[in-house]
Amino acid sequence: MGFITRGHTFLVSAANWRLLFPSTSTSVPLHIRHRYPLSGLCCSRRNVVEILQERGLLDSITSESLRHSPLTPLKVYCGFDPTADSLHLGNLLGIIVLSWFLRCGHSAVALIGGATGRVGDPSGKTLERPDLDPAALDRNVSAISATIQRILGRESSSFSMLNNYDWWKDVKLLDFLRDVGRFARVGTMVSKESVRKRLESEKGMSYTEFTYQLLQGYDFLYLFRDHGINVQIGGSDQWGNITAGTDLIRRILQVEGAYGLTFPLLLKSDGTKFGKSEDGAIWLSPTLLSPYQFYQYLFSVSDADVVRFLKILTFLSIDEISQIEKSMQGSGYVPNTAQRRLAEEVTLFVHGQEGLDEALKATQALRPGAKAELDWKTIETISEDVPSCSLRQDQVLNLSLVDLSVSTGLLESKSAARRLLKQGGLYLNNIRVDNDSKKIELDDIVDGKVILLSAGKKNKMVVTIT
Repeated sequence: MGFITRGHTFLVSAANWRLLFPSTSTSVPLHIRHRYPLSGLCCSRRNVVEILQERGLLDSITSESLRHSPLTPLKVYCGFDPTADSLHLGNLLGIIVLSWFLRCGHSAVALIGGATGRVGDPSGKTLERPDLDPAALDRNVSAISATIQRILGRESSSFSMLNNYDWWKDVKLLDFLRDVGRFARVGTMVSKESVRKRLESEKGMSYTEFTYQLLQGYDFLYLFRDHGINVQIGGSDQWGNITAGTDLIRRILQVEGAYGLTFPLLLKSDGTKFGKSEDGAIWLSPTLLSPYQFYQYLFSVSDADVVRFLKILTFLSIDEISQIEKSMQGSGYVPNTAQRRLAEEVTLFVHGQEGLDEALKATQALRPGAKAELDWKTIETISEDVPSCSLRQDQVLNLSLVDLSVSTGLLESKSAARRLLKQGGLYLNNIRVDNDSKKIELDDIVDGKVILLSAGKKNKMVVTIT
């Protein structure tokens, strides 16, 4: 989407369009979002810190000066240690805050901790992280780099990525102790909350972990000096590590102008972490968690949390979010409308249009009674997210639907299956069955590979035919 002003043509993403023209926000088609590069116009006349605070994305800043230079170009970075082969939903906040800086006309860098990942950040941890062998670490670096590039690479040309192993691999211990270590105050390091809590614990803290804040602090110094990066961001648990960097810059380089900014951790209203399910973390990599599963997790957010998460996790304007919140109080509100919007926006940001299309297709096609034609790939999308079993074709053909529903574990008994069938709640491949003598035929096996059984709207069973 473009417009012309003073002879210049600007391409504007849907998120920018909403901020520029709130009254037209609801008419912007979902499919155009993130298709165009950011112009930087959406908030370049507003201080990014004010925007983050308004949206609940600001915890602390090291200096109020950061609030008072809305038009000063900043270069900001956020670190991501490769402790796994995918980032998770909690890591998404760092990417979103980087994106807000980009949208406000600043530059952003994602720093991959190829070196610090070998040590392990003790912040928020009760035990030391297990060692990763070099091959696993390299795989993790490649995987999370690809994820961040996939998300932010389409946002702006002012985004880049670095790996701190590129400079740490040449650092010698004695040189580091002489040039950096002597400027670090042990008393200050011990007083950091992440260190203090571990020192008071039964397991204590190793010297290796104790040095982590100094390593991260030196990263900031190196990036400030050699790359002109003057802002480091991170979760609230990173405050000690971030201030270690601003202290080193002040002591060693004897200059001001380095800032730190933290955002709150991603928590639900009950204080528990958002981004964890019974099966583990909500990964950002589509190879570990399908866009459909990612979408469904966000769709399941409670009414108590959905408005806050719309502010934190999406780029919808505050006015539009307020309208959604107001509509939730109205008598004509359709349940889960706000959750659907949240799931669409975040899935689009993380997985792009293709991922969102996949999630929406699966969501629609797998809804009992949906007219969309099923295919085995769509069913396979949810096979890891719902109960499933494998049966031979000869075990299935000519078996009654009632018996199949019981033998697969979808329903407890034949009487329960018949009762549900009479109530209109038993589905075969999303088609309601009202004949209790219905038997499975060859045409009922989707693409000759799978059968989808549904008991009501939520209980499903994927039967893989071997």
